[in-house]
Amino acid sequence: MTSTEKIAISLPKGIAERTRNAVRRGHAASVSAYVVKALEEKVKLDELSTLLAEMLEESGGPLTAGEVRAADRALGIPAKKSRRKRR
Repeated sequence: MTSTEKIAISLPKGIAERTRNAVRRGHAASVSAYVVKALEEKVKLDELSTLLAEMLEESGGPLTAGEVRAADRALGIPAKKSRRKRR
């Protein structure tokens, strides 16, 4: 059995209500389970972000704009529209 630790957190009212609604719709067994899942995902993203930063540092720094566009194309991510100002 996984050990747990009880903590108290404060949530904005809107987030708390949306969380309770998600539980009522069956997305989690409880508010605690819903919050745990959300925090697990956030921790994974933070760890991946740290790993990426370390890898980029070892390989020459941040990606150029062209490298980002090439990666987006390879992943099938649509190109962002240019925000050039018209005169």
